[in-house]
Amino acid sequence: MRVRTFLLLLGILAPPCSGAELRVVTTTADLASILTAVGGERVAVTSLSKGYQNPHFVDAKPSYVVELRRADLLVAVGLELEVGWLPALLQQCRNPKLLTPAGYLDASTTAKILEKPTQQVTRAEGDVHPFGNPHYWLDPENGRAIARAVAAKLGELDAAGKSTYETNLAAFETRLTAKEQEWRAKMQPYAGTKVVTYHNSWPNFLESFGLVAADYVEPRPGIPPSPSHTLELINRITAEKVRVILVEPYFDTKTPDFIATKTSAKVVMFYPSVGGLPEIKDYFDLFDHDIDLLVAALGGRP
Repeated sequence: MRVRTFLLLLGILAPPCSGAELRVVTTTADLASILTAVGGERVAVTSLSKGYQNPHFVDAKPSYVVELRRADLLVAVGLELEVGWLPALLQQCRNPKLLTPAGYLDASTTAKILEKPTQQVTRAEGDVHPFGNPHYWLDPENGRAIARAVAAKLGELDAAGKSTYETNLAAFETRLTAKEQEWRAKMQPYAGTKVVTYHNSWPNFLESFGLVAADYVEPRPGIPPSPSHTLELINRITAEKVRVILVEPYFDTKTPDFIATKTSAKVVMFYPSVGGLPEIKDYFDLFDHDIDLLVAALGGRP
């Protein structure tokens, strides 16, 4: 008994999961939110990254190794979003289940992926992803695709819960359909509006809601803004009457703030993930918050 208690303290053994049949680890809080909605009480979900973190760069903490060692399923964004930190964790956790198709779900496989390179990319072009832009969850229709893939995978691993997962999926989709109508109605007056974003995180969001990326604060993905690029951006914002600069919470606002002083554009802290703020508790809150914030920043007028 004392041996088991000692192992529990070390995290080598896991305590019971309060009724959950499956332990699922996700790489992002957005995936965790969708997993929780579909899995319900039959699934215990843990996200490795937080919503206020840059998901490209996550510290590989020992506690993450423990979570992965316990997991029945790992759900990842894929498209090399996690390439800088997830492979090392998988190697350390020594959980063979997560190295098989049964225990690993790449959520990108059923989603609409934008910006797939048509030729070989190199590091000279910045942090360009060779398989397409990995921020696809920011299109609600991709949230629907993820939920369907999750329901199917959970049903494979837990046949007794299949009907529960299907019921939860139907409820998620019904709510998502209603919310999409609401979100698109709010955004419809701004169709065609140009925005500047710090990083190229938003192509799916912009396409989904009819907005256009005029430019980026980064001259290339992952490359800090240079003085010459900043000047070009100031000129473009002025010429094209861009009204907002969207900045993810993990980037320095020094350059966007400077640009704002030289133009009529507003800097808007825009959140790409669930948990970026305490009030963004789930996938629906994420779009509610960002869309209301964007409409307010545009002055409530087209």
